[in-house]
Amino acid sequence: MQYRFAPLLEELPSSVPFVGPEHLERESDAIFLARLGANENLFGPSPKVIDELRRNASGSWKYGDPEFSELRVLLAAHLGITEEELIVGEGIDGLLSYICRMFIEPNDCVVTSEGAYPTFNFHVRGYGGELSQVPYSSDHEDLQGLIQESKNTNAKLMYVSNPDNPMGTWWEESVLLETIESLPSETIMILDEAYGEFAPVGTALPIDTSRRNLIRLRTFSKAYGLAGMRVGYAIANPDLISQFEKIRNHFGVGYLSQVAAKAALLDQEYLRIMLAEIEQSRQSIYSIAEENSLLWIDSATNFVAIDCGHDGLFARKILHRLQDNGIFVRMPGVAPLDRCIRVTCGPPEQMELFGEVLTKVLAEES
Repeated sequence: MQYRFAPLLEELPSSVPFVGPEHLERESDAIFLARLGANENLFGPSPKVIDELRRNASGSWKYGDPEFSELRVLLAAHLGITEEELIVGEGIDGLLSYICRMFIEPNDCVVTSEGAYPTFNFHVRGYGGELSQVPYSSDHEDLQGLIQESKNTNAKLMYVSNPDNPMGTWWEESVLLETIESLPSETIMILDEAYGEFAPVGTALPIDTSRRNLIRLRTFSKAYGLAGMRVGYAIANPDLISQFEKIRNHFGVGYLSQVAAKAALLDQEYLRIMLAEIEQSRQSIYSIAEENSLLWIDSATNFVAIDCGHDGLFARKILHRLQDNGIFVRMPGVAPLDRCIRVTCGPPEQMELFGEVLTKVLAEES
């Protein structure tokens, strides 16, 4: 049989954006001692989430509410907006796919930063879009460069994350506001705020959905500790939000995922406690870097980029040696960002283990 694939499929690579830690464990036939590479929240979700999941587990035979009604009501109240200004989806990754499907036709131009979140690029290419990538500037996304490139290419979409992944850097509210106001009117800015809860006060813009060229993406995966549940949401002008209904997977967010997200949102006290734990862990990573005479990048996220002091080849060698010793970390994919390894915050015992192994690995490679 001859498969009649879409012509676009033949042009796409078979690679995926990320190699999961599970794949690496299967290859090495060993379990990682510390999983510090996927930016999961290693402190886990609220105990109240676990209780609700146990209480509702017998209902897992049901599909989740396709309208996410209860969750949207809670989110709208939490954010001070209406339900018509937000949509729920299968994490930010799922929402990025929907946005690309809504806007991109073959050969449409999309602007992003070189080295930024690769799953966005994956979806853009999957719909036939053309990527134009702007290098980072001083370990920050170059907002002025992104705007200029959007103007030069008549871009349909421009992707920015704040705080940023993979470097953990961020822009203040005033800078983002200037960026949005400088955008061409026909360009939509996708603002990925996955790590927003970790950021300092004054980082997030006030929500204003009268701006028709802005889509903000948030998630329960990071601060709320629900990466395995795949729940995210988009905030935008109601006219834009309504268009998701035409193409989204209405049963994409399962019953238990909705249960978990509602319980997490209602336990803001746990969120505050957990954010303090993340901050303490972040300081531990700074100290580990300093003890090993390495620099680090100030972070507004639940991870830290540590500068290994040489080029990407050296950093990759350190990464592989850490993995060989049971520590899973990742690193940026392009120079000069790839001089760093990226380390997720975690409990004290995992930070201590990471510090011991890093010291050992650096001594062996010196």
